[in-house]
Amino acid sequence: MSHAVRVHETGDASVMKWEEVNVADPAAGEVCLRHTAIGLNFIDIYFRAGTYPSPQLPFIPGLEAAGVIESIGENVSGFEVGDRVAYASPPLGSYAELRLMPAGRLVKLPDSIDDRVAAAMMLKGMTAHYLLRRTFKVVPGTTLLLHAAAGGVGLIACQWAKHLGATVIGTVGSDEKAELACSHGCDHAILYRKEDFVARVREITDGEGVDVVYDSVGKDTFLQSLDCLKPMGMLALFGQSSGAVGPFDLGLLSAKGSLFVTRPTLMNYVDKRRDLENTAEELFKVIREGVVNADIRQERPLREAAAAHSDLESRRTTGATLLIP
Repeated sequence: MSHAVRVHETGDASVMKWEEVNVADPAAGEVCLRHTAIGLNFIDIYFRAGTYPSPQLPFIPGLEAAGVIESIGENVSGFEVGDRVAYASPPLGSYAELRLMPAGRLVKLPDSIDDRVAAAMMLKGMTAHYLLRRTFKVVPGTTLLLHAAAGGVGLIACQWAKHLGATVIGTVGSDEKAELACSHGCDHAILYRKEDFVARVREITDGEGVDVVYDSVGKDTFLQSLDCLKPMGMLALFGQSSGAVGPFDLGLLSAKGSLFVTRPTLMNYVDKRRDLENTAEELFKVIREGVVNADIRQERPLREAAAAHSDLESRRTTGATLLIP
């Protein structure tokens, strides 16, 4: 018998329950994984709270983990029992000791990548990749604004963007987080609780604004983020930790300088197998080369997932959080 965290009704962190679950034999195209480390991400909160609809109730949250293949269904090629693998993809269900997973959404882990690093980096690292390399391609001389710069995606993106030659401006909630972000490549950390981040961005850029804003906060920052852009700049809204952005007048984009806005998601960028493999390969490369590190700052037993969610929602965390089965 295996155990998992299940949600029978959406709500606050208390709705997550530690329960025994049955895991069937893998069907065609599936493998059975025993997890070794599980990544915690804000998207898990969106599903638990009902912000994003789950496929059914009850459900097991989670989209990211590393583990070992225990058994394989029919019509699976390229994987063997005992392979170390990782994923950051639907279907939901990573908050479990044992689970079934479509083989086509897995990537093999190279010997140089530890399971814990993979579980902390797959979703956040591939998110940083598509934002910096595909949504708006950062090059030497790019100036960017990154909200939540001391968070899981933020610390990875700071390191990677600095390596690419960008000037990195980040917003953070405390002096401690400012120091952390700067130690990971952020050139200018703005304390958004104490400072007007739009005014500070304009000051830092001598009134020009930034080329791109990467915004995972949403409702509380969206309009001000537009004000940080230079003409023809881009706002990439890739999360909504403060709530969804409501309807707005598209005329604002022309009035503020022919701006671009996009709402990208990782799942679109790695939907094709070749894109998944290429993205993971580039992520593993920058990890091996020391360009980025996982910066795992919190670990909890999987059965304490509710407490981990509360910490993340209350912004008491920095870097990556792992759940250990």
